[in-house]
Amino acid sequence: MRPLESQLRAGLGALGLDLAQPQVDQLLDYLLLIQKWTRVYNLTAVRDPEEMLTHHLLDSLAILNPLRAQLARLAQLRTVGDDEGGIARKPLSVLDVGSGAGLPGVVIAIGCPDVVVHCVDTVAKKAAFIQQVAATLKLPNLRGNHGRVEAVTERYPVVCSRAFASLADFTRWSGGALAEGGVWLAMKGKEPTQEMAELPPELRVFHVEHLTVPGMDAQRCIVWIDKLGPNSDPRVT
Repeated sequence: MRPLESQLRAGLGALGLDLAQPQVDQLLDYLLLIQKWTRVYNLTAVRDPEEMLTHHLLDSLAILNPLRAQLARLAQLRTVGDDEGGIARKPLSVLDVGSGAGLPGVVIAIGCPDVVVHCVDTVAKKAAFIQQVAATLKLPNLRGNHGRVEAVTERYPVVCSRAFASLADFTRWSGGALAEGGVWLAMKGKEPTQEMAELPPELRVFHVEHLTVPGMDAQRCIVWIDKLGPNSDPRVT
């Protein structure tokens, strides 16, 4: 068994994730790539491999089941309507904003091979790293883009971020990339009550999903946001 594989498998079990051996190998290879590139390009401040496993891999893996549930819901909308730029008839895809070393974008691409994942970052070396990961791990559903999210012209059913910016800034900067009927997925530590209160009135926090990350003694949650429609229930769940 490879180094850290037993810890990774234990974490996957705790998260209720059943990944195939090739996916486990890809996650471990990804961890090695982060370590290698960080020595030269300082991709992440976390240098210890075991800490990388918990604070990077398992932290990102914790969102997979919630993301899959939302993607399944959005997939049902693909046969409803056919508006340009909407979800209908379009492949399910995720945009990871300010992806850095590819967290959570690379992990999503590995764990959800049927989902297209694009990672955008303003730092060229980080976008280049994502491209290298896609080539090395043979992930045809993964792409790294260098640039600002405001310049993204494609539209995505899910736009996500991990410790990128305030909720107001995140949704404002990436609003043009969100498909009609799509959702924002914001990974946060403790529930950001003040940030949620500062969102504009046309946006709705429709769910705050609290997460337990194996090996991490810290609060983690997903803040799910969408655009408030005329028939939406504005209550937070």
